Amino acid sequence: MTATAPAPPPFRVRATASLPRLALVLAALLATLFTAAAPATAHAALTASDPKDGAVVATAPAQVTLSFSEEVAMGDDSIRVMDPQGKRVDTGELRNMCSGSVIRYGTALHSGLPDGTYTVAWQAVSADSHPVSGAFTFSVGAPSATSVALPTQKVGGGPVGIAYGIARYAAYAGFTVLVGGSAFILLCWRRGSAVRPLQKLVVRGWVTLTAATLAMLVLRTPYTGSGKFADAFDLDGLKAVLETKTGASFVSRLLLLGAAALFIAVLFGAYARRQKNADAQSPEQSKDTSDLAFGLGIGGTVVAAGIAATWALAEHASTGIQPGIAMPADILHLLAVATWLGGLAALLVALHKVPDIERAAVQRFSRVAFISVLVLAVTGVYQSWRQLGSWSALTGTSYGRLLMIKVALVAVLVGIAYLSRKWTGRLADVAAEDRAAEPAVVGAGGDVSRETATGSTTAATADDASAEPAEPTDPKRAAQLARQRAAREKALENQVRDADPGRSGLRRSVLAEAAVAVVLLAVTTVLTSTEPGRAVEQEAGRGSASTAVPDRAVKISLPYDTGGQNGKGTVRLELDPGRVGANTLHLWADGTDGKPVDLPEVKVSFTLPAKEIGPLPVAPDRDAPGHWTASGVQLPLAGEWRIDVTVRTSDIDQTTVQKNVKIG
Repeated sequence: MTATAPAPPPFRVRATASLPRLALVLAALLATLFTAAAPATAHAALTASDPKDGAVVATAPAQVTLSFSEEVAMGDDSIRVMDPQGKRVDTGELRNMCSGSVIRYGTALHSGLPDGTYTVAWQAVSADSHPVSGAFTFSVGAPSATSVALPTQKVGGGPVGIAYGIARYAAYAGFTVLVGGSAFILLCWRRGSAVRPLQKLVVRGWVTLTAATLAMLVLRTPYTGSGKFADAFDLDGLKAVLETKTGASFVSRLLLLGAAALFIAVLFGAYARRQKNADAQSPEQSKDTSDLAFGLGIGGTVVAAGIAATWALAEHASTGIQPGIAMPADILHLLAVATWLGGLAALLVALHKVPDIERAAVQRFSRVAFISVLVLAVTGVYQSWRQLGSWSALTGTSYGRLLMIKVALVAVLVGIAYLSRKWTGRLADVAAEDRAAEPAVVGAGGDVSRETATGSTTAATADDASAEPAEPTDPKRAAQLARQRAAREKALENQVRDADPGRSGLRRSVLAEAAVAVVLLAVTTVLTSTEPGRAVEQEAGRGSASTAVPDRAVKISLPYDTGGQNGKGTVRLELDPGRVGANTLHLWADGTDGKPVDLPEVKVSFTLPAKEIGPLPVAPDRDAPGHWTASGVQLPLAGEWRIDVTVRTSDIDQTTVQKNVKIG
């Protein structure tokens, strides 16, 4: 009669069969998320406003509207309009005027506003989670002096910003421990699935990531708006957050964390029980265990990639150039970081709490960490090029300087990891010497610490049995003896753990790696919330192309030649104060001898080709021989203006000369 292996319990069959289906469902969800992610600009920027920056309007507008290059998050106080005395004149109610690809927000103004210059200050959070802000002015009737104090607290700052930043760091740390700890168990030490300290580590990583995600979800409204913790309970604000790309990424992450909970339950449940009985399993049971491990590996990879994608879809990778390449690269980067640093945390816990971890597990992690570092190097170089764009941004922007700090920390981490690999090599040498010297004692796994622990524990048990009296009937005395036995067992465990100098050295080097990794995660968290260097340089380029030194008169000299008698000379033009709004024009005409020339006619016009504005004609009045003036010359926008001066020296001789100037 042929013996039949017992069938696995129904729960194990269902768990094994459900994992491939779960992986397919999660893969479809991940593909849907990527399909829905549309390319965006490098950073949210104000593209238009009504009234325009520097405009002078005849009557006060009913509202002020702002248009942006990409989706932004704004609250009721995100747009503030102040009169010349600094008093708010807006209603404080945000109007969402977005339509299709047009991103526009506005706020209504009170009626009956007097003439003068008004200041518009705005704050928002870009689609890549970066705070953005700005201010501009417009005038009603005529420009006037202003005494406006702009808001001191920027969006994303204050106590709410600090709390949100802590939650961001906790989310990265939880993801690293969750993914890295699970990868360490499946790739390096499968017996670790039944080890209690490793189970606690992974579960705590899951709890930390879940709690941090929920915290960021409820803090998103005050983080992007008023900066008040009380607004975290605003249901309307929470609904608005859920409609944004960032809110959708938080919800997707929470759903994926539900799948991660199922993964953890199977890993530390059915799979851990099978690993405990691995030595006594039949070939059929061993195959089922291998199949379950394969299913856990596939399902865990899909879940981990999906969680990593929630960052890639809502932060730097989803905006700027090449988002189709940047998002997969960012996912690989995050997975490599988690596998390396999270596996490092798991190894540290195992070396400290589990004296009998096999040397082969340490060697396997060394190889996994090496591959992770290679992936980090490739994806990191690409991300650095994409976010910086130039060598000058490496030292000239906050993003570049933080990136250099991160690279330095990674270099230190790799150096310490090299020392850890040397300690791992020494562990392997000791194992070989032990096998050669004690073939009858050391097992196939080369696990000296475990066998020493077993022998010592057996001897200690025998001594205890012969030395200790029978269990006392007094409960207090029994509890005291139990504490003493626990203390002796703990001391014996630590003695066995520290008996191997190679293992002690490895534990110290891994502890140093973990300390550097904590700092590295903090720098990475700050880096992900810092505006990329490429975007900073682009904004600086836009600003330098259309901004002149404020409150400094524009002075130019233009030689002319009308071709007739006494037709040569020079006109000198001064535009004061040389900025958007009202200006005073002075013009002088000099002959070749440097003396004033009283020309029959002089005309001036201003043109802004970039905005197709003009020519705006100006007819200056003769103030003195060779000197003309005009007041109230209005230039509505900043930019590169072309000044055309038409000079007539006789009834038939005239010419036009021109020059471009920057008006701010």
